Amino acid sequence: MQIANTLEVLRSAVDGLRTGGRRLALVPTMGALHEGHLTLVREARRHADAVAVSIFVNPKQFGPGEDLDAYPRTFEEDCRLLEAEGVELLWAPVPVAMYPDGFATNVSVAGVSDGLCGAARPGHFDGVATVVCKLFNQVRPDTALFGEKDWQQLAVIRRMARDLDLMQPHAGAILGVPTVRESDGLALSSRNRYLSPEQRAQAAALPMAMREAIAAVEGGSAVAPTLAALEAHLLQAGFDSVDYAELADAASLEPLDTLGADPARLLVAARIGGTRLIDNMAVG
Repeated sequence: MQIANTLEVLRSAVDGLRTGGRRLALVPTMGALHEGHLTLVREARRHADAVAVSIFVNPKQFGPGEDLDAYPRTFEEDCRLLEAEGVELLWAPVPVAMYPDGFATNVSVAGVSDGLCGAARPGHFDGVATVVCKLFNQVRPDTALFGEKDWQQLAVIRRMARDLDLMQPHAGAILGVPTVRESDGLALSSRNRYLSPEQRAQAAALPMAMREAIAAVEGGSAVAPTLAALEAHLLQAGFDSVDYAELADAASLEPLDTLGADPARLLVAARIGGTRLIDNMAVG
């Protein structure tokens, strides 16, 4: 596996991997890799001849008081895992390669980024859209893969690619991969390692409460009281607060008061101790 830290090395490596018309897939990450990331890598292999992974803890998507400094960094272990998966290229830019002195450009995606995590974390999705746009321009992949655990992020990236006419990859080549879960249903996340053993046990209430709410809504229960019951369930189980619990259109992320014929998602963000957990599931 080749490791590139500068744009010059990256571009030379990408040119080599694309020789002969070979297809290149990109899996963007912030490191602290787990089985969810490795699932993305394996899926990428199904869609391309070579796989590149990026590791960059992006400061622009962290707000004041968030966990940028504490975010787990396990680069050596990440490299070992990626080499075992046969990844050809790791793009691990130094900060100045991503944000040179005087950097003054921001990508902002209205609509799909406004509610949910966008409302709870102002500026977060501007940082996501900006760094992913740069990654696409730097690596020029034919396809890119993201986990569905952050459904809103996936919607923002697809909207950005469509609106900016990005060709590598275009919006249709941005693939969502189903969330990987632990045995009790909790979605895999780098932030799960922040949880104490007691908090980790309590966190299992999140997917359980979500499945119960989905069954209720699909069975004809009214949406608003069902979501209120979900929030109460989480607080009773040991969560400290619930940022949101919302039923939304799967494509536009517009909130729904009733379940209709179009695909919908239940999206939840809740805090336990100092850790903010997000999850979403299909409804209908």
